[in-house]
Amino acid sequence: MKYLHGQPHALPGHGQRLAAYEARHFLFAVEAGVATLTLNRPERKNPLTFDSYAELRDLFRALATSEDVKAIVIAGAGENFCSGGDVHEIIGPLTQLDMPGLLAFTRMTGDVVKAMRACPQPIVAAIDGICAGAGAMLALASDIRLGTERSKTAFLFTRVGLAGCDMGACALLPRVIGQGRAAELLYTGRSMSGGEGERWGFFNSLHAPAGVLAAAHAFAADLARGPTFAHGMTKKMLQQEWNMGVDEAIEAEAQAQAICMATNDFHRAYHAFVAKQKPAFEGD
Repeated sequence: MKYLHGQPHALPGHGQRLAAYEARHFLFAVEAGVATLTLNRPERKNPLTFDSYAELRDLFRALATSEDVKAIVIAGAGENFCSGGDVHEIIGPLTQLDMPGLLAFTRMTGDVVKAMRACPQPIVAAIDGICAGAGAMLALASDIRLGTERSKTAFLFTRVGLAGCDMGACALLPRVIGQGRAAELLYTGRSMSGGEGERWGFFNSLHAPAGVLAAAHAFAADLARGPTFAHGMTKKMLQQEWNMGVDEAIEAEAQAQAICMATNDFHRAYHAFVAKQKPAFEGD
């Protein structure tokens, strides 16, 4: 039996329930199929630590086989999303590591993004205030991003003498906002405002700071009530088709759609349509 921070969970291929999971380095709660993950160090603008990186990686891996989580909201406590890696708890210690240690760290941070993209549940990010560095990558790795006018998103890596290619940024950001715009942000490390982020397609929509989390929950709750198996298939195809030619993509989608046509949700939708009713999806 495997364990997630001391708590037993099912082996891959078997459903597990995460409603009782007690996070150590952030807040985590599940209600009506929606998991809410809240970075919770508001006095420091919710920075990440070695431990929170590792727990995020493990939790998103566990979500891949969760029975009770159908959609995920990720947010920051207070008036900011995430300021990136903690300067004192991460950046300072990194200057003392040898190359194998540095590579182990950068691979771990990249594994967080891999786990977010691999889990089948749609991830909705509620982004207010500062969204910087690794925090910007958590936002970028999400499926839907809701922001505010005062959101400030910055891929700060070059500001500290690092390349702008951290945690998959050079692969993901051009696909979201375009090559030229991504290059500008990654070379300069400058902040992208909320309005600019919406115009460029980084944010799906903007909301009042007091309402952005509620909007994210409403979006996620609507997804959780939908055909969640089909949502997982959609996310998988959005990820996989980046590396396919058009002919390969069409064939892959033919196979994916045939699989979805064999689900009970597809049959429920048909019978509900015939009866002039709204389908009640169950995710199977």
